[in-house]
Amino acid sequence: MNTWIVIAAYNEEHSIGFVVKELAKAGYRNVVVVDDGSDDETSRIAKQHTKHVLRHVVNRGQGAALKTGIDYALANDADIVVTFDADGQHRVEDIPALLAPVKKDEVDIALGSRFLKKDSGVPFFRKIVLKGGVFLLWIFYGVRLTDAHNGFRALSRHAAEQIEITLDGMEHASEIVSEIRRKQLRYVEVPVVIRYTEYSKAHGQSSWNAVKIFYKMIVHRFSK
Repeated sequence: MNTWIVIAAYNEEHSIGFVVKELAKAGYRNVVVVDDGSDDETSRIAKQHTKHVLRHVVNRGQGAALKTGIDYALANDADIVVTFDADGQHRVEDIPALLAPVKKDEVDIALGSRFLKKDSGVPFFRKIVLKGGVFLLWIFYGVRLTDAHNGFRALSRHAAEQIEITLDGMEHASEIVSEIRRKQLRYVEVPVVIRYTEYSKAHGQSSWNAVKIFYKMIVHRFSK
């Protein structure tokens, strides 16, 4: 099947080359990097490893970058779209497990979960915040998950076409869960491992930012 990897990147010059090379080494050639208005060498380095590099003139947010990348993948006849982080947190070796249930047409979307394995390695306060997010997703949308705001996911073409990402920032992840419920998409969680390095922790979302994301999610939920 025609599988595309979509990477939203903002000021990731130190990691984007490694991430795309790792994907290519594993046989994933259809990789689109969306440079979300970086002011470093992200685009130049990405172009050394994939011909599919798009760029936002200004920094709009991860949600907007993923939408740009997903639309591009669909325009290039993608059967499955995998969203993958630019900071090296996601492991290439976890992709086949995400793809499997989608390829078998058992589900429309497979969501990575760092909590389906015993030792998740998630920092304690981050774990508390994420579990709080899981509770809010269940209360607001009736979708039972073990992990909130994990950006590692595989979408069938049907799911990618149905899910409408309208929120530009990180709160788009909650919007995707809302769309799963609203569009009655079949989903499953798949265990994945998140690599917490000093670099990824510095470039990823802080626990305080996660709290702000959930606040925006609440505002969005009750403003509709």
